[in-house]
Amino acid sequence: MDSIRNWARGRGEYTPLPADPADDDVYGPSHPERLRRRRRTTIAALSLAMMAVVGVGFLRQRPSCDDTLEHGFWCASDVSHSWGQYSPYFSVPSAIDPSTPPGCTVTFAQVLSRHGARAPTTGRAAYYADLVARIQRDATSYAAPARFLRTYRYELGANGLTPMGERQMAYSGAKFYRRYRHLARDEAPFVRAGGIERVVASARHFTQGFHGARAADRAATGPRPPAPAPQPPNDMVVIPEDATTNNTLHHGLCTAFEEGPYAGLGARRQAAYLARFAAPIAARLSERLLPGANLSAADAVGLMDLCPFETAGAATPPGVLSPFCGLFTPAEWRLYDRYQDVGKWFGFGPGNPLGPTQGVGFVNELIARLTGQPVRDGTSTNATLDGDPATFPLGRRLYADFSHDNDMVSMLSALGLWEEEAAPPPPSHGTSIDEEEDEANEARFSTARSVPFAARVYVEKMRCEGPSSKEKQEGDDEEEEEKEEEEELVRVLVNDRVMPLPRCGADARGLCTLSRFVESLAFARENGRWDECFDLARDG
Repeated sequence: MDSIRNWARGRGEYTPLPADPADDDVYGPSHPERLRRRRRTTIAALSLAMMAVVGVGFLRQRPSCDDTLEHGFWCASDVSHSWGQYSPYFSVPSAIDPSTPPGCTVTFAQVLSRHGARAPTTGRAAYYADLVARIQRDATSYAAPARFLRTYRYELGANGLTPMGERQMAYSGAKFYRRYRHLARDEAPFVRAGGIERVVASARHFTQGFHGARAADRAATGPRPPAPAPQPPNDMVVIPEDATTNNTLHHGLCTAFEEGPYAGLGARRQAAYLARFAAPIAARLSERLLPGANLSAADAVGLMDLCPFETAGAATPPGVLSPFCGLFTPAEWRLYDRYQDVGKWFGFGPGNPLGPTQGVGFVNELIARLTGQPVRDGTSTNATLDGDPATFPLGRRLYADFSHDNDMVSMLSALGLWEEEAAPPPPSHGTSIDEEEDEANEARFSTARSVPFAARVYVEKMRCEGPSSKEKQEGDDEEEEEKEEEEELVRVLVNDRVMPLPRCGADARGLCTLSRFVESLAFARENGRWDECFDLARDG
């Protein structure tokens, strides 16, 4: 692991990864249960570290954490996996075995990735610094869990990748190589990135991890980059993120979505939920932990935000939760997680009438790559780039695109991964969410499970021996069945969870035939609701 940490620090040398035979079968059938056992063990250990402080449970000591190449961040998972889009990447347990099915060979792999863990945005960084200054000015005393705030200084900076974020992306590239090594040994992925620095840097660290893993693979036959190499040798297309450039990796062109009645819908829904869930938390903090601080509901959320940001940032040692995390209970973290889900679902997902449309361009590019046919799209694709084989090559076997959480929610929505019943329901009375019910509902939309920092979506195409589905589809004739048996199959994994894909009639392995998968994407192929993007007269 030292070598991969070196790449994450930008040293640019493709030092071979140490050989690890155990990694050859990390996605065996026991994978989901192994992660569940890990989670139960973590929760049990956490419960031993809890104590009652003024009637509320807090973390007495900060638990040690694992952040591994294969499984991501596992640390007090009922806390760290409840940070919404600020959760670090973790491998999500899958009801369907995520390993390549027996008798199948992957022929194509596309990864769509969010950038790695970052510091807060400029505006939020200023707010957090002001919040801490107000607490230190007004608080008359500090109860045990909050005593660190007396001398705390905000030093996270703004916008850039954190050391955790760099490491996450190097790990992601190495994991991509290991999973698809039979393709990657003689071919590197074609890479595109949105044109903001943290996204470009994430793509760079990913490729460094990929080539480091290749350097460790004695069977690799592809061109090996010289060492040291100041930049990864991959092809990389960087698409500007501005209001005038067509960019399928970042929204910005649809006027009705950006400026019309649907703009800010997610924030409005969050605001309605904020007082219900956060006002009691703010009152508890102000009365019991920080008397005199007179915190608002928004301030309570701000302090909760600092837990994941400090954990991912340079101010907290690697492998340790920030002390901000111990100011809140697991039950309060579940409410916070739902708060973030509400923002994404109604901001960029199916809860926004124009949310999925923002991801249509990417889905149509994905169809082109899967089928080897030119892009057909009337939304946000860039005709200049997509029409040039140098900037949008077809016929490649490996692709990697890098984007943001908001955009990925739209893309996954355009893929039809969530039905309406997946909408995040408001908790009863805004004060509690049943943990077991929430965990058991795998169909529910979750930002933490879908678009955490360094999230990765794999779209795989493969050939399999035997029938393409477990049972014959009703109404299929023998000729059609024979055609499907010869056709390549597609499936989608989101952070290692195999998505069920009901719209294309996926089998028990999560596989659809390529033709049925493309057919199921009619929303994208028909340009979604792009025709409404420039009609500002519609009501929201």
